[in-house]
Amino acid sequence: MIFLAEFSVITPEIGLLFWTTIIFLVVWFLLGKTAFGPIAKALKNREESIDNALQAAETARKDMAALAAKGDELAKQAQEERASIIQEAKEQKAKMIEEARDEAKAEASKIITSASDEIERQKRAAMTDVKNQAGALALQIAEQVIRKQLAGNTEQEAFVSELVKDIKLN
Repeated sequence: MIFLAEFSVITPEIGLLFWTTIIFLVVWFLLGKTAFGPIAKALKNREESIDNALQAAETARKDMAALAAKGDELAKQAQEERASIIQEAKEQKAKMIEEARDEAKAEASKIITSASDEIERQKRAAMTDVKNQAGALALQIAEQVIRKQLAGNTEQEAFVSELVKDIKLN
């Protein structure tokens, strides 16, 4: 207990102060060699890894922005291509309709021409038939007139008039 009575924190002795300082410096030196270097190295490595991670994140952000811009450009190109395809399809449709219309007009014209030719042919055939019938009728009248010619002039005229009336009635 005597030893504790002489010890005072407020007024330390020189020897205690000397040995405390020496022990502190030795511990500080040993910690500097064994602990502070690796801790500083670990902190520096950590700082570098954080910087690398930040740079990688920035690069990734720039890449994502570039990809987004590229995606927008691709979407725009796809939309333009779609519009172009739709426009081309509309033009094809109009062209096909116009071709079908022209073909229909040509076919209708061909049918009308054919029908007109057929009508003309039938008209000529009918006219020929009418002429043939008229000729046959004229021959019959002439034949009958010639037969009656032997009887007299007045009788021939009356007979021809009668035949003409019969022809008009039929």
